[in-house]
Amino acid sequence: MRHTLSIVLSLALLLPVACAKKATPAVASKTAAAGLPPGHPALPPGHPVVRMPGTGVPNVKPPADLKVPPADAAKTPDGIATVVLEKGTGATHPGPNDVAVLDLNGWTSNGQLVVSSAMHHGPLTLPLNHTPTGLRESVQLMVEGEKMRAWIPASVVRPGRPGGVSLVFDIKLISFKPGPKPLPIPPVPTDVKAPPKSATKAADGLAWKVLRMGTGTVHPGPTSVVQVHYAGWTTDGKMFDSSYGRGVPATFPLNGVIPGWTEGLQHMVEGEKTRFWIPEALAYKGHPGAPQGMLVFDVELLKIVKQNGMPMMPHGIMRTVPKK
Repeated sequence: MRHTLSIVLSLALLLPVACAKKATPAVASKTAAAGLPPGHPALPPGHPVVRMPGTGVPNVKPPADLKVPPADAAKTPDGIATVVLEKGTGATHPGPNDVAVLDLNGWTSNGQLVVSSAMHHGPLTLPLNHTPTGLRESVQLMVEGEKMRAWIPASVVRPGRPGGVSLVFDIKLISFKPGPKPLPIPPVPTDVKAPPKSATKAADGLAWKVLRMGTGTVHPGPTSVVQVHYAGWTTDGKMFDSSYGRGVPATFPLNGVIPGWTEGLQHMVEGEKTRFWIPEALAYKGHPGAPQGMLVFDVELLKIVKQNGMPMMPHGIMRTVPKK
């Protein structure tokens, strides 16, 4: 996906990981009576849902205190306000890499519904390390069985982007389980500031150095789908993204990432580990909100999943970034 993302679409990226549930005939009759699409699970008594005219899609009513959290709301250091609506029965909180099962509704501060498990066949199963910051932080405050309302300020929804939209979530934490354990984070490269003389350089400014030879014999093509582990730094040594911290490799097509990745990974074979120095013209091109300047990546090519694939949005190294 190469198009600029709105905040609504960013949240919608959560939805493909929902747990699908088939409706029984009894459930189907109840959903029909509620004005819901065929196959939609029945809603509990008193659920604040009405039918959107002409669509059959439920419209979950926003809470009355949507715009301003109550005075007694708890607040995190970054400004997230929370109120416990129902106490839970659990005793422990989810960690940043855990996988949570949630009943979830979310609105913008003007009342627009942006995400709802009621529209997607029941509770959503979300890996928290792939979940937007404000929602992830809120869920980590909860215990199983708890229901919480969270007000996420625009400064958390889109850091460094003035004039953004704030969000409000009603969240019920049904359960959670440990996610993948983070792998050791690679150290900052000693040559992070500039490629060494021993690096191979292309005419467009891309430079690379093989850190570990691979065992494969085939190179990926410009549309291949690859599975990799990677870490990325700016030239001041600050890491801005890493699959190692998430504990799982990333899989994406090479025609859905920044040009430096598309070009560079075609030089690799399976099992190889390479360091790339990607000039800004082949990275994010000075786009506001994205890592700036030349970027340095250590990349391990684990597998060529498919030699030809469709574009998709990778995590952290997408071709474009959200605009205001």
